[in-house]
Amino acid sequence: MAMQNPYAQYNRSKILTASPAELTLMLYEGSIKFCNIAIMAIEHNEIEKAHTNIIRVQKIIDELRATLDMKYPVAQDFDRIYTYLLKRLLQANMKKDKEILEEIVSHLRSVRDTWKEVMRIVKTQN
Repeated sequence: MAMQNPYAQYNRSKILTASPAELTLMLYEGSIKFCNIAIMAIEHNEIEKAHTNIIRVQKIIDELRATLDMKYPVAQDFDRIYTYLLKRLLQANMKKDKEILEEIVSHLRSVRDTWKEVMRIVKTQN
């Protein structure tokens, strides 16, 4: 039996034991990471790599949208944000436009930071 990469094994364990809030945070972190990889790929004219990573971000945003509970008004707000980001990702992918991706990263960081603050507040209240 082949030995697993310890880093991959750690990440798998981290995902399997994470709370829903922590999983959401991981999705935000991943989307930012893949956006940054796509930006670097565009800078180095690695078109396929840029495309692959933009698609990864789109899949993450799709997953975030799928988890929304639309009976809450805030979910509708998040849905509008995610819809906007998906539209901009499509434009960035078609044009291989790093400025659009930088805008997306800025929005994702803002949402991620807000999510972290919500997690902190909830933790202190419990």
